[in-house]
Amino acid sequence: MSYAIQWVRSLIFNAQMYVMMLPIAIIYLPWAIASPHGAIAACHAYCRWVRWTAAWMIGMKTEVRGEVPTDEVLIAAKHQSFMDVIMIYGAVPRGKFIMKRILMYAPILGQYALRIGCIPVNRGKRGQAIKKMLTDVANGDALPGQLIIYSQGTRIAPGVTAPYKVGTGVLYKEMGQDCVPVATNVGVLWPKRGVYRAPGTAVVEFLPRIKAGLPQAEFMLQLEEAVEGRSNALMAEAGFDFTKGVEHADG
Repeated sequence: MSYAIQWVRSLIFNAQMYVMMLPIAIIYLPWAIASPHGAIAACHAYCRWVRWTAAWMIGMKTEVRGEVPTDEVLIAAKHQSFMDVIMIYGAVPRGKFIMKRILMYAPILGQYALRIGCIPVNRGKRGQAIKKMLTDVANGDALPGQLIIYSQGTRIAPGVTAPYKVGTGVLYKEMGQDCVPVATNVGVLWPKRGVYRAPGTAVVEFLPRIKAGLPQAEFMLQLEEAVEGRSNALMAEAGFDFTKGVEHADG
């Protein structure tokens, strides 16, 4: 298949992917208003839709490997594109994210984010928000779940190295929960920028958990070694050429 044809297919896929957010949100809205389980079901339905359409529209198959956590844990993942967000959230039963408080006011998106348990925070007050979340879960005022964080803070393209932010270590200490690292190769097929999406198999892999209670420095070292090592192996499996050299992102 020529690059031009695949580019057009990618454009159509990208467009329908964003358009379909609205009808799925509307279909599930009554249930989402009645119960957080409805909002979670809507988000899972959207994730299934994106994965299904990616397979036949652009030839991108998706595969989730490893033991998917179902208990209360911190998930610290490699982030390369929107697809790894879709695959990780779609795999876990009750995923949630830390989000900027201003996103609460985004139409539909903000309301769904709150209903699934995302944690709105103001700058400098994340610790207070995390403590409130843990208290609400303990009191039965919020659903338990899996808090998903991207340890490098942003999307990182294949072949680019970037530091792991200390915030992941702080969260690990504050929450007192096990951490499940997640590796991926999605960026090989779904670049950080641009329209083009390549055919192939996108993988996210849940790695063996890191038990709670480690010193922060030791935890961060184990996390980075596990995620980077396995992500590099998955990217090589997807055909990424590491001989072209490694770029370094600004920390």
